[in-house]
Amino acid sequence: MIPFDFEYYRPAALKEATNLYKELLESGKEPVIFAGGTEIITLGRLNEMKTGAVIDIKGIPECNTFGFKGDHLFTGASLRLTEIEEINLFPLLSKTVSEIADRTARNKITAGGNICGQTFYREAVLPFLLTDSEMMIAHSKGIRNVPIHDIFKGRLLLKPGEFLVGMKTHKKYLHVPFESIKRRRQWDTGYPLLTAAAVKAEGRIRIAISGLADFPFRAFQIEEALGSRGTGVEERVAEAIRTVNMQVLDDSEGSSEYRLFVLRNILLDIADKLGGEHFGGY
Repeated sequence: MIPFDFEYYRPAALKEATNLYKELLESGKEPVIFAGGTEIITLGRLNEMKTGAVIDIKGIPECNTFGFKGDHLFTGASLRLTEIEEINLFPLLSKTVSEIADRTARNKITAGGNICGQTFYREAVLPFLLTDSEMMIAHSKGIRNVPIHDIFKGRLLLKPGEFLVGMKTHKKYLHVPFESIKRRRQWDTGYPLLTAAAVKAEGRIRIAISGLADFPFRAFQIEEALGSRGTGVEERVAEAIRTVNMQVLDDSEGSSEYRLFVLRNILLDIADKLGGEHFGGY
């Protein structure tokens, strides 16, 4: 049970939601956008968050879209992970989200909720980072489409009153060769240690990682090291590990040294499955 009272709103349109947010913010309610709600419930029970109002965006049609328009796939922020997995319009996304939590939880967790959450992992964002997707952001004047690398810097950089409507991905990336590898410290359903997703597009391998740092990221420096020519796979992987210049997580799930060891093995697996001896040149 959540140990505080709050008002619940379920707008039916984007404009209604942004107007409502502004009104609630001005009245001191500190509103929170609600897509799946699992994190709000969890953090609320732990007294790690408190709000006077939640705005449930699941009633907004644009937030529930999952289909094609022209050359792009639109993935609504309110889509449950199990829906994405079962409809399977974006195989890499389906594979990646299918390993988040267990099926019961995935029936409640939404794509937008996972991407905008506060956990370290947020694996649902990895396929969008790899495919140069655009993030569709609702604001007071409508929707703005922003390249993901301009607005996702470890987290989604939203302005007050903005919220994620969905993601826009060019169809040319949907069926390229891919790999999604998740490693846990123990058991098949245990808490995640490290997740890496990769695609082979335009002649080279792209990699995005979750669980190495306290935020998910596209590993551009690792990609560059892996794509260098003139050395073997083992040497390039070793060089890729040396490019890691962020604070690596060190917690009860695994030490920083162990995480780097696991990353090395994942990169070798990706090389074997997607690249063989050739990651692609830069």
